[in-house]
Amino acid sequence: MRSIRMARRALQVASHEHRRLADSPPQADTNSDGGGGDGKKSGMTIMVSILVVVIFCTLLYCIYCWRWRRRNAVRRAQVENLRPISSSDLPVMDLSTIQAATNNFSKDNKLGEGGFGPVYRGVLYGGQEVAVKRLSEKSRQGNVEFKNEVELIAKLQHRNLVRLLGCCVSRDEKLLIYEYLPNRSLDAFLFDSNKRSQLDWRRRHLIIVGIARGLLYLHEDSLLKVIHRDLKASNVLLDDNMNPKISDFGMAKIFDGEDGEVNTGKVVGTYGYMAPEYAMEGIFSVKSDVFSFGVLVLEILSGQRNSGSYILQHGQTLLRHAWELWDKERGAEFMDPMLGDCFAMSEACRCFHVAMLCVQENPDERPSMSSVMLMLKSEQMPLPLPSEPPTFARLKPSEDFRKSLTTKSDSTSAHSVNEVTITAVAPR
Repeated sequence: MRSIRMARRALQVASHEHRRLADSPPQADTNSDGGGGDGKKSGMTIMVSILVVVIFCTLLYCIYCWRWRRRNAVRRAQVENLRPISSSDLPVMDLSTIQAATNNFSKDNKLGEGGFGPVYRGVLYGGQEVAVKRLSEKSRQGNVEFKNEVELIAKLQHRNLVRLLGCCVSRDEKLLIYEYLPNRSLDAFLFDSNKRSQLDWRRRHLIIVGIARGLLYLHEDSLLKVIHRDLKASNVLLDDNMNPKISDFGMAKIFDGEDGEVNTGKVVGTYGYMAPEYAMEGIFSVKSDVFSFGVLVLEILSGQRNSGSYILQHGQTLLRHAWELWDKERGAEFMDPMLGDCFAMSEACRCFHVAMLCVQENPDERPSMSSVMLMLKSEQMPLPLPSEPPTFARLKPSEDFRKSLTTKSDSTSAHSVNEVTITAVAPR
């Protein structure tokens, strides 16, 4: 309506200007006929120019209003789509209940913060402990990721997947309520020089096998074929008995094809764990998760993070270091020194071998998760020789970034953070 009124007003102004020019007395000139004609032409030109400008501005305004209304309609639709989650799928909790459980999201109850937003510990009225993920306004994730995680986890049930207890959508608040795992995430132990000693070989082997079981369920055994796309140490939670549970399904995708791959225009995840075909071309498949699993196994075996700080210290990625030792048949040197001699050499070597198969550059050469499980559990199963992992080219970091990486590697962290490394994937 406002744009129509503006157009009418512009037409009135143009009409008034035309009448003023038409009614004005002709100026005295020796060539009166030519002067009058020029005056009329000049007036007509001015009127047409004004009309063109007004129509163009009105058109721009209409386009702006249309886009604004469409954007808000999409936002409203997203919020409305989040609301009709029936109790049969997932319980919907009141915001007041969550505020009371977390002491109104107090700092004392904050467990950490990731890409989704802060995570708080809460205690419900019945005494049940929960972990509450709160969507941050500055979060890289949004309504789509929130709904994606709700729909996926509500339909996935496995002992090696984190259990979603409920959700809450109220005004601007979007909350996910999970089972509380007091040991938090794997990275809090694995990359902490003080806590890493608690991960003896038996626990590390159980964690590797447990993660493999969870991925196998996602890829092949569940009703939905799911690709996680962001498997890493901070997205593996540990329960009271140090059993692993895969979490954070905001980036996950349901895979429709039986065998194949999908090309996406949006690359999400963490580069240190990202398969080269996904990082460079946006192509992901179940083999992308297999690559991430291989990187994670190498981190569990070595106690080192495949990140920019590792590159600064060693001049190469953890994958390249692992390949050098493999090529020289010195795989035992890759093991975490904190393990000492207290580990089963045959099991460790088999895990190392399987990890090298998972991080091969060609996705077709990587094993499926069902094959990974067989290779991990069966000592009699022969393992093929792996090919070389992808080459990663290091970007030249600034001095301030070097200091921040050094500080991060030396300090301990009580929570998990989605770390994007400074490594960039380059073709060989």
